[in-house]
Amino acid sequence: MDVRNALQEILSLANLHESPANEVAFSGGDPVFPTPYRVGTAAAAVLGAVGLAVSRLWFARTKRTQSVKVDVRAAAAAMRSGHYLKIDGTTPKGLWDPLSGFYPVKDGRWVSIHCNFQNHRDAAMKVLGNAADRAAAEEASRGWDGLALEDAIHAASGCAGFARRAEEWARHPHAAAVAAQPLLEIQKIGEANPEPLPIGMRPLSGVRVLDLTRVLAGPTCARTLAEHGADVLKITGAHLPDSGSSELDTGIGKLSAHLDLRTPAGVEALRGLLREADVFSQSYRPGTLAARGFSPAQAAEIRPGIVYLTLSAWGTEGPWRDRRGFDSIVQAVSGMAYAQGGDKPRLMPVSANDYVSGYLMAYGAIVALGRRAREGGSWLVRVSLARTGKWIVDRGFIDDFASVPKDLAAEELKKLLTETKAPQGLIQHLKPVLQMSETQPYWERPPVPLGTHPAAWPRRSF
Repeated sequence: MDVRNALQEILSLANLHESPANEVAFSGGDPVFPTPYRVGTAAAAVLGAVGLAVSRLWFARTKRTQSVKVDVRAAAAAMRSGHYLKIDGTTPKGLWDPLSGFYPVKDGRWVSIHCNFQNHRDAAMKVLGNAADRAAAEEASRGWDGLALEDAIHAASGCAGFARRAEEWARHPHAAAVAAQPLLEIQKIGEANPEPLPIGMRPLSGVRVLDLTRVLAGPTCARTLAEHGADVLKITGAHLPDSGSSELDTGIGKLSAHLDLRTPAGVEALRGLLREADVFSQSYRPGTLAARGFSPAQAAEIRPGIVYLTLSAWGTEGPWRDRRGFDSIVQAVSGMAYAQGGDKPRLMPVSANDYVSGYLMAYGAIVALGRRAREGGSWLVRVSLARTGKWIVDRGFIDDFASVPKDLAAEELKKLLTETKAPQGLIQHLKPVLQMSETQPYWERPPVPLGTHPAAWPRRSF
């Protein structure tokens, strides 16, 4: 399935349409990296939809149209953007913990264990007998049935996934639940007066985004909104594990503050920020923020007219709806990892489920802001990693991918890179992928260490 058909699918989810002249132009194509999935096509299509939604907002502001361009190869590279990050010319330590990855279990099978957060690592290693290192942990895992180990680690508040082949996943009750869910849900959840967008020089000028997300998908959404002029304030806690150097990559364009939502003062501070926000984006496990008073309905009561974005691993229905999950775990359980690796499961060379989900969230947010301006209301946008993964699989397969180069050529990559001065040093990173004829995307703020700024909104940027 080609990229324009994929774009039309995404546009139809929000009842958007291109003009007869095809406002979104694509160049390049798959395969870009050695994977059987059309990851460039998937990312480029959703980014094209983001560009068209931004263009519609810009037209509402100015009555001026603009064109959108997306390079499929650049879109694929952006799904591994942390791979290209450098600080003062040096590649920082990666996110992937040595204890994360595929572990052998009985019958020649494998379980993917997520250990990038210390609490998840400790939970998994406790189940494996407090193994001291990777070799000891693998020795312990070999005595486990795969399904039993998957369940035991989740019962211990960890995160793991038994590697299933596609046909095995198709028989799983949660696969049916995922297939029945919409790829992107945008629904009105409350009444509020219409709110015209603030007057500004960029499509999202004056729009305030609270970013309570972690790892890749959610932070990519907020970074995408910042590309178009939104003021993004990332909120995390000093006591929470972070994602290391990837926070620099996904943090560009954002302010960053700490709040402790375990305390009444932290909760009240977040309520105050929410009252003046336009978008509230969160990716905590279902129910976590509701317990603090920040469910979609609660947020709409605090701030009528809010656009509430929520990302989950497994969606809102099915037996796994409350389970922890990450891109790597979705790849493992759904058959994607076996399709990538053959006899032994392997992860794709890009985090496609994460990035495509993040772009879908941004697309939903922009569409909802447009609806709020026209008809008012509070809006809920829902995306899940597992449903995104199914959509990527549905793009079709590339049969001969083993000979595809592992990376872009140096000269091609050089054209996609830029540098930003930041407190940590000179940061090399990828430019925004979207090319727009009048409001070219860019980031106004450098990435900063988590918690650098006060938990307060800046003056609206116009």
